[in-house]
Amino acid sequence: MGHALLVKLLIPVLLKTVELPGSDVRVVVLTSHAHNYAPDFGIQFDTLKNSAEGMNTIARYGQSKLANLLWGRELGRHYPQLTVPLVHPGLVRTNLATTMGQSNFIMRVLWWITSSFIGVDVETGTLNQLWAATSPQVESGQYYVPVGKTKKGNKYAQDSGLGKKLWEWTEGELEEFLV
Repeated sequence: MGHALLVKLLIPVLLKTVELPGSDVRVVVLTSHAHNYAPDFGIQFDTLKNSAEGMNTIARYGQSKLANLLWGRELGRHYPQLTVPLVHPGLVRTNLATTMGQSNFIMRVLWWITSSFIGVDVETGTLNQLWAATSPQVESGQYYVPVGKTKKGNKYAQDSGLGKKLWEWTEGELEEFLV
């Protein structure tokens, strides 16, 4: 939720900047193909404020990426004067597998093998974000896979009702930080 708090605090500045001649104000939201690994029902709201012990590491990660995607779409809907692209960086060779401590050994090995052989280096993994931040072809609320290709996302990623519910939940949670 740190990204949501940061953007909420920046909204007044972003909206003032939109009023400047020739402005092109964007908030690029990083999500992932991993949103496909979110649990059934998309987002299990009762797990968002605890360790979600009944959910495996991959499902928790998938839920967080789905939440980023849905929240970004809602941000664009609530602030249509901003451009809010949603981006998947691709399969990037990082240390993600080594941080999957609670995942089973087989999943960690599969991730390592997959990212080692078909993953891209970090520099290449930044290209979609850079494209989304600078390209004149970007559309708000669109989900982009490398580089600059639109994709729909799974059924939960397209569920506007789930997006609205997440937005309202997030706004409620942020209230305690904005007193």
